[in-house]
Amino acid sequence: MQLEFTVEPFVEGQPGPHVTAAVSAAEAIGARVEFGPFGSTCTAAADAMPQVIAELVRAAFANGATHVTMHVAQSAP
Repeated sequence: MQLEFTVEPFVEGQPGPHVTAAVSAAEAIGARVEFGPFGSTCTAAADAMPQVIAELVRAAFANGATHVTMHVAQSAP
């Protein structure tokens, strides 16, 4: 599965701890994260995605996020 996410507040070129902690949380579960300038994308197995989402949200808000936007889709075949 693929998860696109944005963690706010957003400051171009300066990801704060609310962003880096969210990325680290997803990677700790085994998700592959591509960090982008306006949002990030990660891929994980379907059975792991609920945990990836939960840990990402926890880490983001625990580190100062004000808003997390997500879009989840099946990975391309």
